[in-house]
Amino acid sequence: MKTLHAFRLARTLDAGIELLVENRHLLTVFVLEPQLFRVVLRKDGQFRLGRSWSVAPKAEGSLTPADVAWEGRSRLDVSGFSCPPFTVEDRGEAGLVLSTDALRLTITAPLTFVWEARQADGRFLVFAEDRPTGAYMLDVKSHAHAHYLNRRKGEKVYGLGEKAGDLERSGRRYEMRNLDAMGYDARTTDPLYKHIPVTITRTPDAGTFSVFYDNLAGCWFDLGNELDNYHKPYRSYRAEDGDLDYYMRWSPSVLDAVKHHVRLTGGTAFPPLWSLGYSGSTMHYTDAPNAQEQLEGFVRLVDEHDIPCDSFQLSSGYSSIGAKRYVFTWNSAKVPDPAGLAATFAGAGLHLAANIKPCLLQDHPMYQDVAARDLFIKDSESDAPSRSVFWDDEGSNLDFTNPATIAWWQGNIADKLLRYGINSTWNDNNEFEVWDNHARCHGFGEEIDVGLIRPLLPVLMTRASHEVQVAHQPDTRPYLISRSGAPGLQRYAQTWTGDNRTAWETIRYNIRMGLGMSLSGLYNVGHDVGGFAGPKPDPELFVRWVQNGIFHPRFTIHSWNDDHTVNEPWMYPNVTPLIREAIRFRYRLLPYLYTALYQAVTADEPMLRPTFLDHEHDPRTFEECDEFLIGRDLLVANVVDPGVTERTVYLPQTDTGWWDFWAGSWHAGGTTVTLPVTLASMPLFVRGGAVLPLADDLNRAQAARDTSRTYALFPAPGAASGVSLEYADDGFAVDALEGNHALVRLALTSTASEIRLDVARSGRHDPAWADASFVLPAGETRPLILNGEAVASGISRPVPRA
Repeated sequence: MKTLHAFRLARTLDAGIELLVENRHLLTVFVLEPQLFRVVLRKDGQFRLGRSWSVAPKAEGSLTPADVAWEGRSRLDVSGFSCPPFTVEDRGEAGLVLSTDALRLTITAPLTFVWEARQADGRFLVFAEDRPTGAYMLDVKSHAHAHYLNRRKGEKVYGLGEKAGDLERSGRRYEMRNLDAMGYDARTTDPLYKHIPVTITRTPDAGTFSVFYDNLAGCWFDLGNELDNYHKPYRSYRAEDGDLDYYMRWSPSVLDAVKHHVRLTGGTAFPPLWSLGYSGSTMHYTDAPNAQEQLEGFVRLVDEHDIPCDSFQLSSGYSSIGAKRYVFTWNSAKVPDPAGLAATFAGAGLHLAANIKPCLLQDHPMYQDVAARDLFIKDSESDAPSRSVFWDDEGSNLDFTNPATIAWWQGNIADKLLRYGINSTWNDNNEFEVWDNHARCHGFGEEIDVGLIRPLLPVLMTRASHEVQVAHQPDTRPYLISRSGAPGLQRYAQTWTGDNRTAWETIRYNIRMGLGMSLSGLYNVGHDVGGFAGPKPDPELFVRWVQNGIFHPRFTIHSWNDDHTVNEPWMYPNVTPLIREAIRFRYRLLPYLYTALYQAVTADEPMLRPTFLDHEHDPRTFEECDEFLIGRDLLVANVVDPGVTERTVYLPQTDTGWWDFWAGSWHAGGTTVTLPVTLASMPLFVRGGAVLPLADDLNRAQAARDTSRTYALFPAPGAASGVSLEYADDGFAVDALEGNHALVRLALTSTASEIRLDVARSGRHDPAWADASFVLPAGETRPLILNGEAVASGISRPVPRA
């Protein structure tokens, strides 16, 4: 690749400037928001791919995700952005300066960008700068390109999605290339399932900046692993194809950067309430010759063992012929009555999500018909279907940039799943490992090499499934899962960290992977609890994994153990009571978790949060640790090591301190607490000043069954005030966010001598509970004043309308 040097200002646009680079390439800097610029390089003035599917600007406060047309969004489209006023100053040899009230970009020769942001005191400080000894490189004979930034001492880099290892990414190298990485090592394996090319960098003195590269071609991020004597310390982004097209945003905090990134890529889907319940799954049920009997046995066993549960994820064995799997077929010997199966689950209040795959094996009963219709990705050198290795054979991947393929897919979902009463889809094995990069996709009428859009295909696959589910049940919010994808996937589906390996280390690093996804715009995430591949977990490991899993948005116990055992809540009778207790506690937390989901959708707040996200003022929160927040009020400190008898927890600095949820004792922020633990322990702390909504004795995540409510108050020790919320609806209505809900506002004020709580409910939905109990921690002795009335802790009172 050649380094780009010379440039000149070609023209000023309504929304930015255009430079002519090396007298042949066009580089456009768009001013999209006061704190958001975009840099686009067109080789020889032409886009390699003039469309984006990742960027879908969502207005702050919007209640639903934004989206793009199926065929994508023009890369020259600036709709959805405010495009504020800016100034351009030509300083001769000192370069060009492009400014808004908040950002200042200086462009100097050789082509180098220096970014400055206005701080709270009015000063402009440099927050990012290109490597001056070569910042932009472009291949002469292809569209490979690279971008280099200086690394600054003290920077902390986050993002890149579900990457293995520590949450802070500095010093390592990562590849974006979607792979089916079954049994991966959560500490070291790379690449994995998703393509999320965004970094969020906290500077030591000038705030936070995010860089999002809107390119779906394979790429690498080197964040300091590489050293070169001829340059200062640097970091790089290198792509094998596509266009250099990046969004540079400055933010005062990491949290602000995260929220703006998820808005840039469209926001978060709002699934039904039941998606937060426990979901069972295993490969071995559907692989068994009596699959229907085994599956229906699960329905009986959750009741026998008194395990709360809401759904089951139907693995692909139901579609087998012999040892292989054929999407949209039913093995009638193993599952003779799909409608009866669905009815059995529905009758128990359980939902089914069926596994579907986008590749048809070469001997699939429908392969020849699909090939004749040109619904597959095509070979690079002929019109024959492109062939790839898939599930112990070869097959061809469906082309979801072809409207005819989308229609075929949706028709099969409707006929093979929805008509039987299986109303949710699990979009799996959708990494699209087509390594002939020039294999051809339809491109909605404008052919595209698969190498340019491989991670887009699982997003479009999931969108197609989403669309047919909505058409089938237009009054019900859909639920979908997808393993692979790119930015924008979160507009349609929940996701997870794929086929992990059973090991203690996996719990620790899955925590970090989930937090990494959350910081990268994927909020509704989880892990295969108990481990998917490898040996079965021993009883202690299984208990600790479940105790961790209950605090994640997606809580699924899933397995394909080497010895054909199944990870089930009752797999070890001696610890089943502990598993039951943990899952019941998950259901007690459902009102809090559902409120966190509501805030993720409407306010773009992450559900899983590293402790520094809300306590950036505390440098100790940036240390690698196993603690995390679910919502902003619950600090989870699971035990993730075997045989331990105590757990040490650092509590972030905050004036209101932290309450031990179980002991009812208060601890000052900025302190370290050591707790004795047994196998039953689930260390949990609550932010001082919070009010938690809690359910009582639920075994299904169904609003109609949620007939009692407890508000647990955790007041600050001195003078403080704050507001907590509870969101509730019927659990599935599509118009819930348009007023068909209840929103309870809980204003908690404390002084040294008393605690006051003012509570009121708004919205047109009437919850199944009318009264609520108001409970103080065991260690709290100050009197409680509830809506002006002195009451005792534990009192039950109606919740008035506002």
